[in-house]
Amino acid sequence: MRRLTAALVGISLVAVPGTALATERDGERLSWGARSLGRQALPADDGWGAAGPGTTGGSAAGNDQVHVVESRAQLVEALGGDNATNKTNATPKIIYVKGAVDGFEGPDGTLLSCEDLADPGYSLNAYLAAYDPAVWGRINPTGALEQARVRSVANQTRQTQINVGPNTTVIGLRGAALTGLTLMLDGANNVIVRNINFVDSRDCFPQWSPTDGEAGNWNSQYDQISVRRSENVWLDHNTFTDGDNPDSGQPVYFGRPYQVHDGSADITHTASHVTVSYNTFGARDKTMLIGSSNTVGPDVGRLKVTLHHNLFNGSFQRLPRVRFGQVDIYNNYYKLSGESFSYAWGAGVQSAIYAENNAFTLGAGIKPEDLIYDWGGTAVTEKGSWVGLDGNRPRPVSLLDAYNAANDPDLGPDVGWTPTLRHGPVLPTALVPLAVSTLAGAGRLPL
Repeated sequence: MRRLTAALVGISLVAVPGTALATERDGERLSWGARSLGRQALPADDGWGAAGPGTTGGSAAGNDQVHVVESRAQLVEALGGDNATNKTNATPKIIYVKGAVDGFEGPDGTLLSCEDLADPGYSLNAYLAAYDPAVWGRINPTGALEQARVRSVANQTRQTQINVGPNTTVIGLRGAALTGLTLMLDGANNVIVRNINFVDSRDCFPQWSPTDGEAGNWNSQYDQISVRRSENVWLDHNTFTDGDNPDSGQPVYFGRPYQVHDGSADITHTASHVTVSYNTFGARDKTMLIGSSNTVGPDVGRLKVTLHHNLFNGSFQRLPRVRFGQVDIYNNYYKLSGESFSYAWGAGVQSAIYAENNAFTLGAGIKPEDLIYDWGGTAVTEKGSWVGLDGNRPRPVSLLDAYNAANDPDLGPDVGWTPTLRHGPVLPTALVPLAVSTLAGAGRLPL
């Protein structure tokens, strides 16, 4: 089984001499498999992340740059020593995460609360009283209390946003978790993140946006992974959840859900050449945003992303939502259900989604025409989709035809490009549910 798993996910377990010394320095002797996987690069042709120089992460790290971390402080130290400047630390490094690392961990090791991070001028009760639309109206919050909220956000950002620099591999040992934090890749070329459970990157200070939609919305700040202005990134075998703090359990204020989570893995601000493979995305709302603005400008020609062999299990929307990018979506498995489901693929401005051999299991009330949403796009290339409805046997369905039959105007079938960067053959769609369910997510790699 181990050999089969390694073959399917493109693992090359080769002997890597010398790394045991560095792990002994950190008080941890790593297994041969962990040492090998820590130095593994993205395989050739494995999606857009393999374009150009490819993605090697920290594979060239010297022994003094191989770390095992068990706390926020150790993680920051391993990334360069100063969270404010670590984003520019391009020294090749491999960081193994052991156990649970919590972004709310304070300097003395105790966990901080939202109240600890709040500006003295901010409280949620005061915010709710001041900006209630019945009192304030339907205009954006301003004034001292909103300024205090913004300062509170800055406090949390310094605490829970962990900045990663170029030429880095972050890989979890068995059971590793990053909770309550954002792994920020901003201007960080050549980064690999693997085998991590990302849990509950909550925002203590959501913003009320009364003009967002017809009824307004609460918007939060923090993704679990955010990729910005970066090239050659590989996100592989991670699991993304809200843990025991789902948005569905939050209160309702001003008639709208108090949403404390943003994306699972957002790829924005001119980022490009990213491969997202064998991850599990749990029952979250905003899952993956590719492209952050409809403004025609620097994102044009960027945002080239491949998604393959990922499991979207109960996710609600943005699976992904795309602007501008050439995005290859193949051999993913979507298990979708619940009243909160919105859509799977969002075709945004100048988007070019090429979707092939994806499998869908749909719960009651979800129909094939619901899986595509037009956010200002013009075309989606889609082939080989299989859909199982309400527990029935899956069968081939054209999602594009179903969408066009139910909506006007139609989306065209040709996005003007064909993927060439694929590692190994595309699986027949009938095999996708078993392969992805077996292999996707943290804890599946032989560490």
